[in-house]
Amino acid sequence: MKLFRLSLWLLGVMCCCGTALAQGTAEDYRRAYSLREKYSANKVYYSNVVPSWIDGTHSFWYVRRTPEGRIYVLVNADKSSRKELFDHKRLAEALSASSGQKVQSTALSLERLSVSSGLDTLRFAFAGHKWMYAVRKNRLTDQGAVPAPGKQRHWMEVDDEKTAAPVVSPDGKYTAFIKNHNIYVKEQATGKERQLSIDGTLGNYYSAYIRWSPDSKKVAACKIRPVEKRYVYYVESSPKDQLQPRLHKQEYAKPGDELPFKVPCIYEVETGKAIQPSTELFDRQYDLWGPQWDSDSRAVTFEYNQRGHQVYRVLELSAETGKVRPLIEETSEKYVNYPLRYRYDLQDGKHIIWASERDNWNHLYMYDRTTGKVVNQITKGEWYVRQVVRVDETNRQIYFSANGVQPDEDPYLIRYYRIGFDGTGLTCLTPDEGMHQAWFSDDMRYLVDVYSMVDKAPVAVLRSATDGRVVMSLEQADISRLVAEGWKAPEVFTAKGRDGKTDMWGIIIRPTNFDPNKKYPVLEYIYQGPGSQYVPKTFTPYNWYMTSIAELGFIVVMVDGMGTSFRSRSFENVCYKNLKDAGLPDHIAWIKAAAAKYPYMDIDRVGIYGCSAGGQESMTAVLFHPDFYKAAYSACGCHDNRMDKIWWNELWLGYPVGEQYREGSNVENAHLLTRPLMLVVGEMDDNVDPASTMQVVNALIKANKDFELVVIPGARHTMGEDFGEHKRYDFFVRNLLKVNPPAWDEL
Repeated sequence: MKLFRLSLWLLGVMCCCGTALAQGTAEDYRRAYSLREKYSANKVYYSNVVPSWIDGTHSFWYVRRTPEGRIYVLVNADKSSRKELFDHKRLAEALSASSGQKVQSTALSLERLSVSSGLDTLRFAFAGHKWMYAVRKNRLTDQGAVPAPGKQRHWMEVDDEKTAAPVVSPDGKYTAFIKNHNIYVKEQATGKERQLSIDGTLGNYYSAYIRWSPDSKKVAACKIRPVEKRYVYYVESSPKDQLQPRLHKQEYAKPGDELPFKVPCIYEVETGKAIQPSTELFDRQYDLWGPQWDSDSRAVTFEYNQRGHQVYRVLELSAETGKVRPLIEETSEKYVNYPLRYRYDLQDGKHIIWASERDNWNHLYMYDRTTGKVVNQITKGEWYVRQVVRVDETNRQIYFSANGVQPDEDPYLIRYYRIGFDGTGLTCLTPDEGMHQAWFSDDMRYLVDVYSMVDKAPVAVLRSATDGRVVMSLEQADISRLVAEGWKAPEVFTAKGRDGKTDMWGIIIRPTNFDPNKKYPVLEYIYQGPGSQYVPKTFTPYNWYMTSIAELGFIVVMVDGMGTSFRSRSFENVCYKNLKDAGLPDHIAWIKAAAAKYPYMDIDRVGIYGCSAGGQESMTAVLFHPDFYKAAYSACGCHDNRMDKIWWNELWLGYPVGEQYREGSNVENAHLLTRPLMLVVGEMDDNVDPASTMQVVNALIKANKDFELVVIPGARHTMGEDFGEHKRYDFFVRNLLKVNPPAWDEL
């Protein structure tokens, strides 16, 4: 009997070991890497519809992705008809003859295709050249090489406003320009120059962005007091064109740095009279945008974002009295969410449409410019205006997108609506459930609506922009080839967050060989922001960061917790001066709820990984919640917010820089590390200063902590590229599956 029991015990041990060994194997790795091709978007047909409306018409074209290849089609919305945009065979033959390349008719891939309103001429780029094709005459003309793109200003560079072309007055009599840091005008007829400002200097100069008043009698420009700029330096260890390293320099302002100061000024051209206003209402600048002339030439408006982002004003400077008065003022004890700024000045010169979160949700308000008071709130309810598409002043209608309007569905799903200026007549133009993207005709009579969900294939329809009625079905995506390859949709899962009341929305991804009788460690991919919503909502055949890694034997999850956007102001404000929170209490509650429903999710083995803010948050997870998160992969993290870009951090953490920056620093808290950690950084990261990662490394070494570091030469802001992905796979296989990863040369 004892021998029988011993045999059963040994059999059980062997079965458990067999189950463990079946995860993280070379076969699993090969299958993981194969999914990139198996789940390619090219295997989804009749999808990715992106319509291009032809100016001034009710016709548009788009590309049909068929099993036979790409077909360009033309749709007439009035007739609900569709036909090929051109004769594909004839154009392919003409291109083959002219370009010297063999072009298949179903493989045409035309870049920057444009169609004239007469529908008889195509202009497009192909094979590095610009072409013109006369459709009726079947005549193809090579217009020459496509010009190489000019050097783009890096997004961290601040425009000094020192260089701009001279500006001609509306009546054509004068040209305004900058000379010796001052504003000059030149008479077009005589060439005579006249200096208007006399106080511009090297350290307090006038902007070259000069604005003429509509009546051509005045000019407006900002006087700018610059500051010394901060630069971040990068050593490129392995340049492609030389043996020796190369030093790079990038403008990069950080929290607490001094910022330029601007003063809008007005000058009368004939008299030289100067109007330089008091700065009382805009004296603590983070930024100042404008000035912009009113249509009657009596005033300019400009916008003031106060340092710390607790005050945002739309201001008016009188060109007659020089007085400044507020037209709109937003205030908050935490922050005014200025990246969501929307303003529309009506042509009557008396009203402004403005977006605000003042009632806890992002909504539209009608302002009276004369009084600076709200006339009426246009949109209202526990939902969120996302984008204004068009303001139709003639019919007093606003077309916009919003999420959360429909009850009993994912509150992040975007739909399109129209509403009257007075707040009446709210009409949903995209009534089917899904994440919608719409393209409207010029006259707002029609819209093309493309919608999907993570578990529902894309659908494209033509609708009436009056009532949302379907005028014509365009495409229904065919995912049969994906399914044949073993593709399974992520599961949308909801559970209560930390407060036990608020639903958190996320997704669950399982391996293709999923067995509910096995136990699976859980991997969380995190990008918690704030500033947006991050869990995928649209149909995506292959998610680069989540799909493949599940194949190694993991359940992969992602969730939007408190501190992210588009639910309510209070939902997002959890992040204020509290980025170390990272929504993790909500994530933990959500994962525990998922595991309660699905016992095969082993929450004693939870890992976490992310990049950028997600890199910071993944390390934060193992520092502050080591009882739950057992391993972290952290790529290009902004580990100390004092080291990161100014706009992101001063918005969420406040100004001046205080203890809240130190408290959330992974550098300051590195000594708390008790779990396995892999740090990854690109040596040329121009988004987050790479020194942020190296300072964490320094702190960990001083605290005598064990960790892994991967530095990728030449890489910029990255999750780790292919090399880092393989390292990530091995890291979690080793630390959560507790098996040795296969040798790289086996794969």
